[in-house]
Amino acid sequence: MGYDSHRFEPGRPLVLGGITIPGHPGLAGHSDGDAITHAVIDAIFGAVALGNVGTHFPPTEEKWKDADSLELLSSAVEVIDREGWMVVNVDVTVICESPQISFVAGEMKERLSGVLQVPVERISIKGKTNEGMGWIGESEGLAVHAVALVESR
Repeated sequence: MGYDSHRFEPGRPLVLGGITIPGHPGLAGHSDGDAITHAVIDAIFGAVALGNVGTHFPPTEEKWKDADSLELLSSAVEVIDREGWMVVNVDVTVICESPQISFVAGEMKERLSGVLQVPVERISIKGKTNEGMGWIGESEGLAVHAVALVESR
């Protein structure tokens, strides 16, 4: 199971699932702040007990500053491949009041599919609101949960 959350930060582009969503504040973070991709990386590493996104790409290292999270995901896939694993499917839930994820989920799935080397039909991305409750409900940021199924090669 992977998880990530970030506060919105005006002046930054909003990158989720490898795509830039115009007209919305971006997410604070050391890299590009792509919470979907970070949660997927966590899910993949967690499934094979290899740590998490911060273990492999520490925010204390300058080389990851403003990094493209899809490149980090590609590296994660290479790491588990070397260990004899492959991703079978991914399920992602984005919790936010906006943007509306259903409008961009298809494009996100295409981007992730190419990097994960998984058919787009095996990637699920869905959005849920927090019904106005808490920091997410007050549109201060968003959170993402992800689950990845992996199998031995």
